[in-house]
Amino acid sequence: MKRVLVVTFSQTGQLADIVGRVVGPLRAGGHAVHVETLQPRTPFPFPWPVVDFVDVFPECVQLDPPPLQPMRLNGDEDFDLVVLAYQVWYLAPALPMTAFLQSPAGQALLRGKPVVTLVACRNMWLSAQQTMSRLIAAAGGRLVDHVALVDRGPALATFITTPRWVLTGRRDGFLGLPPAGVAPAEIAAADRFGKALADALDADIEKSGLPMLAGLGAVTVNPRLALSERAGLRAFRLWSRLIRAFGRRGQRRRWPILALFAVYLILMVLTVVPLSLLLQTLLAPLLARRLARLKAEHEQPSGCGCERMNRYVS
Repeated sequence: MKRVLVVTFSQTGQLADIVGRVVGPLRAGGHAVHVETLQPRTPFPFPWPVVDFVDVFPECVQLDPPPLQPMRLNGDEDFDLVVLAYQVWYLAPALPMTAFLQSPAGQALLRGKPVVTLVACRNMWLSAQQTMSRLIAAAGGRLVDHVALVDRGPALATFITTPRWVLTGRRDGFLGLPPAGVAPAEIAAADRFGKALADALDADIEKSGLPMLAGLGAVTVNPRLALSERAGLRAFRLWSRLIRAFGRRGQRRRWPILALFAVYLILMVLTVVPLSLLLQTLLAPLLARRLARLKAEHEQPSGCGCERMNRYVS
């Protein structure tokens, strides 16, 4: 029997469903699983009021999270594997996960341990995962696998459906647009990762540093979105520093600059993003090598291969 720590925060409940699908086979395989659900001292509401939704932006980008409620762990417990299941807010890990990774207890739990990251989000998670990789390495953990479950809707459509979901709680399709979030079939199929991890733990593969989830379609990268993310992240860093100069989160004196940022964000979605995707389409032959390199880089360590799917998908 191996001991597995799963650390998670799910605002909408979608990630909690996915974690449940992964944890089930681990427990069925005889492994002891501790699920630590992070709880901010001041809860993040769902659905999110518009002001709160925008006000959290600067701290997300600057990795300045609020305090958490005490965990059920002290930080001196020993686990064979750590799974970090997180959401993406403004191209960064959601604040509760950032808080965990920067806390003394979180860093102690990760030190010297193999780590699997699992993200469920809209479709732009590459920058957030790079941040996760840095924080895991800084804590002394070893990232051995990554799983990305995303909304498969058209990129431009998700700029509408995802904000509608988090601001109103409604995720159904409307006006010809698809439902928001990870498809139910993909959530159901996430148990394959739990089955594969259970087998890998039985064989002590977690000690080797090799991926345990290769061949299971763990990560599929759209490299065109990688270029858009890089441009967006540069702008986000400038805006976040500017907004923080006007005050701290929750202070009304920074509401005017937050309103300007909201207008910028809407205009960017309506103009810059479509133009960027169109330009990448037109320049596809010239960008082919760069895009292929980005795809290969961001799909590590687990990869997009599906050669073991028949073994773990019923």
